[in-house]
Amino acid sequence: MATLPDEKAALRKLARGRRAKVSAERAAVAATELAAVLSHSVPIPLAMTVAGYWPIGSEIDVRPALQALFDRGHDLALPVVIGRGRPLVFRAWQPGDVLVASVFGTYAPRSESPQIVPHALLVPALAVDGQGHRLGYGGGYYDRILAQLREGEAFQPLAIAVCFACQLVQAVPHDGDDQQVDWVVTENGAQRVS
Repeated sequence: MATLPDEKAALRKLARGRRAKVSAERAAVAATELAAVLSHSVPIPLAMTVAGYWPIGSEIDVRPALQALFDRGHDLALPVVIGRGRPLVFRAWQPGDVLVASVFGTYAPRSESPQIVPHALLVPALAVDGQGHRLGYGGGYYDRILAQLREGEAFQPLAIAVCFACQLVQAVPHDGDDQQVDWVVTENGAQRVS
């Protein structure tokens, strides 16, 4: 019988394989489509600060969505990894700001950028199901920060998993440490799941 870590590892391999088959041309179109879906289908009040991420590898590119959110008037932030096993922190960012190289091949705001608490988070997903269970890379960074925000803040953050439609699956193996998302958004549409 497979253990939970084995099931997650197998699904990560499958999801990476699916994502790798998305051509560069299709990925560029999907990034624009994702921005439109997010803008038209997910109600994010203007008062909310939105945390995005800088895409790595073949992740769906959320930069067009971040630009659209910025153009609408949202304050933005990007995540910063401060250490293995620790929650992410978020620093203020807007299109055009200089970024610095960070871990895992991504980029982050400079250390002098103010640290902020986001109200909504665009969360990268390797795989996600219709119940809001999301599979990431295995570091637990987003699970830890979502648990911290959901426990300690007066508001409940809006967690929005973003990925290519080919990364949607029937079921993601999960346990009590895995945080569910509120929305699943792909280039093909958006689904509220909680």
